[in-house]
Amino acid sequence: MFFESLRISLSSIYMNKLRSSLTALGIIIGVLSVTVMGTLISGLDRSFENSMSWLGKDILYISRWEWFSDMEWWEVRNRPRMKLSYEEKIREMSDYALAVSPVIQREASLSFSDKNTQTVIFGTNVEYMETVKEDIQFGRFFTQGEERSAARVTIIGSGIKDAFFEYQDPIGKYIKIDGIKFRVIGVLEKQGKFLGLFSVDYQAILPLGAYTRLFSKRGFMRLSVKVNEKKIDDAKSELQSVMRRIRGLKPGEKDDFAINQTKAFETQYNTLKFAIGGTGLFITILSLIVGGIGIMNIMFVSVKERTREIGVRKAIGATPNMILVQFLFEAIIICVIGGLIGLALAFGASFFINKIFPSTLPLWLSIVSIIMSILVGVISGIVPSYQAARLDPIEALRYE
Repeated sequence: MFFESLRISLSSIYMNKLRSSLTALGIIIGVLSVTVMGTLISGLDRSFENSMSWLGKDILYISRWEWFSDMEWWEVRNRPRMKLSYEEKIREMSDYALAVSPVIQREASLSFSDKNTQTVIFGTNVEYMETVKEDIQFGRFFTQGEERSAARVTIIGSGIKDAFFEYQDPIGKYIKIDGIKFRVIGVLEKQGKFLGLFSVDYQAILPLGAYTRLFSKRGFMRLSVKVNEKKIDDAKSELQSVMRRIRGLKPGEKDDFAINQTKAFETQYNTLKFAIGGTGLFITILSLIVGGIGIMNIMFVSVKERTREIGVRKAIGATPNMILVQFLFEAIIICVIGGLIGLALAFGASFFINKIFPSTLPLWLSIVSIIMSILVGVISGIVPSYQAARLDPIEALRYE
């Protein structure tokens, strides 16, 4: 009975190819939207985790600017600037600080031979590598002696290495930063894009002494403080108290600094993910409802068109259950075909998404999409199938 019902259902769908294709359109759109949404969120999750690992969940960033703040820009701009002297004071006054790294950054022009690029340079101390999740791929980081003597050495990102040196060994070669020669002593491992927006592989790190001597103290400054991740909330409270003492703030006065951590990004990211997921879910539900109504309508039409066929089949011994299964299979097959087409389109779309975010179409989401298609087929086909199964064979044979 199963294979006979399946054969008849497939034959009926094949005889009405255009009608079946248009009927399945709502299911195709629904499955496509839910799978593309899932692929996009999967890519965002992976990109977000990579970016947060680069920032470090055990790092606190002290600066004038608060991430994702609703404060007026002029109010933040009028805050006193960070000072290099804060580094030693934090070391002396904090019990939670495991490493403290002042970081000054600005844009600069880099050149080698006839090649040029505009990028960001950082001036920092020897503890910088403890406050970021980066590793040296080739060469080494600068020493404390090189930092104190303002040695003109630099560590470059893998993007600059590829752009300037291609297959050459960059260690020991000289590049110009704003026209000043620096010797390359190290290359950072490839990091990729931060949140899929911009590459962090185009950077150059200089000893703080060389940076302040050659470029003064121009640029945005922050203090990166490494703490124990398990005690990050206590560390943040302590650093807030330490910074208030360093700044000379009186009780009741507002903080004129900000202590940032990756949690701020997580809050914003979860809001974004909820918005994307909610929009995708709404489109999916709407498409499936429209598709289900379309399939139910077509199945009612199909029952009417094949009333005499149903009467003949019942007259030669077909049971109501056989008729019900036949029409139910027809609705399910249309939905499954629509689901498979939607999955194929989503698989193609995932290649384009992968160019922006490192992502693939999750297997579990593909299985859920097919199950969802089957459920829509059952729900939309059960009433017309039941109606067909209840037809009186004598009345059905008289139907014109």
